[in-house]
Amino acid sequence: MKGRTAVVVLALALGPAATGCGGHPAGGRVGVVIPFLTSPFWQAYNQDIPQQALKQGVRALPTVNSNGDSGKQITDIENLLSEGVKGLVVSPIDSAAIAAGLRAAQRAHVPVVAVDVAPRTGKVAMVVRADNRAYGRKACQVLGRAVKSGKVVQIQGDLASVNGRDRSSSFSGCMARHYPAIKVLNIPARWQADKAAAGLEALYTANPGIKGIYMQAGGVYLAPTLRTLQRHNALVRAGSPRHITIVSNDGIPQELTAIRKGLIDATVSQPADLYAKYAMYYIKRAMAGKTFHPGRTDHGSTIVELPGGILQDQLPAPLVTRRNVDDPALWGNRR
Repeated sequence: MKGRTAVVVLALALGPAATGCGGHPAGGRVGVVIPFLTSPFWQAYNQDIPQQALKQGVRALPTVNSNGDSGKQITDIENLLSEGVKGLVVSPIDSAAIAAGLRAAQRAHVPVVAVDVAPRTGKVAMVVRADNRAYGRKACQVLGRAVKSGKVVQIQGDLASVNGRDRSSSFSGCMARHYPAIKVLNIPARWQADKAAAGLEALYTANPGIKGIYMQAGGVYLAPTLRTLQRHNALVRAGSPRHITIVSNDGIPQELTAIRKGLIDATVSQPADLYAKYAMYYIKRAMAGKTFHPGRTDHGSTIVELPGGILQDQLPAPLVTRRNVDDPALWGNRR
């Protein structure tokens, strides 16, 4: 992830550097827009939002589900603005298309916190997100060490999203640089389970010797991937010479169970719980007129500056394997 990470002196003991009006944060209702609810990851985030809002004294309205439609997401934002919300927490579906919603919020003088996906342009108080390029690199390293040569499949996310682009480019770049004997076959699945299933079915039929799979979103790709391999009698537990090495992203409980069973080998635990927590943290302070700066935080992350001056609190996302799958600190073990 590009951006300056110069350390600064923090102005608040409770979090990252902030300036602006003092005292308690301003009141007002907050609208929360979720991209879709077909993934256990987003279901977990959705469940955490009202709990975190209550803990932090944020008046969050019931979440709005955009159902994977970037046009609907803009309409959802405009509807919330017309209802008089004083803050918005949005998880963009499309990094470019979200600019229209951000412009509408800016005209209404309503601060926005983006979660999970950074906008390409537009004004946000903060992006709450992990380093998605690191997701791709970690998956590459696990698969590269296990496979060494042959074909692996990358089930991609939506390339209209910076997350899909970051995970794809970092994985493919790492493979080309460090594991040139491995050929990457891509499935552009756009965060949709049916596209993942159809793509893997076609690729596996044409390439029955596939040795590894990288799923960019276990929340939507895990079940169809395992079902497809099972149909081909290729779902073999770790330790067998026929085992297909599988690395995922999300950290949902179902992935942790699959790791314990030896069906998949690793996942990157994307912090759904921390996304909800710090979304409420930042929107509360942004509504109070506070601004933020690059630097270390007190919660194990770094605020970095993205192109265009957008700030991102880059939260930690650990790699999970058989070694640490039972760690109680993993959010997927608390569900």
